[in-house]
Amino acid sequence: MFVLELGGDDDDFAAAEARAAATDLRVAAPGIGLASGLDSERFRGLAYAHRAGEHVATADASVDAAVAALEDASVAREGSVAVRARNVRNTTDVDTQQAERDLGGVLVDAGLDVDLDDPDHELRALFSGDDCFLAWLHAESVRDFGERKPTDRPFFQPGSMDPLLARALCNLARVRPGDAVLDPMCGTGGVLIEAALLGARPVGTDAQQKMVEGASENLAAYAGDFDVARADATRLPLRDDAADAVVFDAPYGRQSKIETHELADLVAGALAEARRVTERCVLVADRDWRDAARDAGWTVAERFERRVHRSLTRYVLVLI
Repeated sequence: MFVLELGGDDDDFAAAEARAAATDLRVAAPGIGLASGLDSERFRGLAYAHRAGEHVATADASVDAAVAALEDASVAREGSVAVRARNVRNTTDVDTQQAERDLGGVLVDAGLDVDLDDPDHELRALFSGDDCFLAWLHAESVRDFGERKPTDRPFFQPGSMDPLLARALCNLARVRPGDAVLDPMCGTGGVLIEAALLGARPVGTDAQQKMVEGASENLAAYAGDFDVARADATRLPLRDDAADAVVFDAPYGRQSKIETHELADLVAGALAEARRVTERCVLVADRDWRDAARDAGWTVAERFERRVHRSLTRYVLVLI
């Protein structure tokens, strides 16, 4: 079994994304998921999961209980070790420094050496709610999203999606290396950049030539192979089943009319075209487009609400 450390403040959303890499994942405590299997390479590409460890033991959320559980467990490790304890989301009153010292003492008694700088093994002690989860660190996601801030790209426009969310949307769409991933309203190309970094082939369209050129400029900085063209999202120049996944951020309600389309007609038409070219779609918008998705032939597999600020909530629909 594997213990996953989930990020953000929405465990259901983080777990849904993490299922791209984890088998039979369930939320077990605040910020903690348990899974029966793990694809370590895919885990590296997750946005809202930070670390995964091989489960050692679960105990009550106290230092004494954690120590007793570790003493009863099979250490089965040699070499050097470090213990890292966390009070996950401040849900306990555990002294994490004391936990690290006492758990480290158990490991020293078992024949391991302490090396806090470059250990052969790292024991994670995760205190969350009523439980403590002990796990040997097995995989970490790559936290390089700050290097791709929208304002630092060659082409920037206000309202560009941050790379953390864009990556999560790609994982919700189960993007895999070699997949053709389409964003029919690609804007500055943020979703397509994250798809490319997951090993997919980005394909983008946008109604505005300015965005087509800007997205191409941005993708050239991050992706080796991509296709971006000017096109109407309601009439895509693509054959049936041309994409492995479609991921897009619909225009927001304040944009009551986009080019020649009313907003509702634009989203409905884009959803219908997405249904024609793929079997899996992830849509993010400032309103719930479930009815339009169903009218276009989609089944809503998952739905999430993510509050951005007082006047904006993003709705994420996973469609199959």
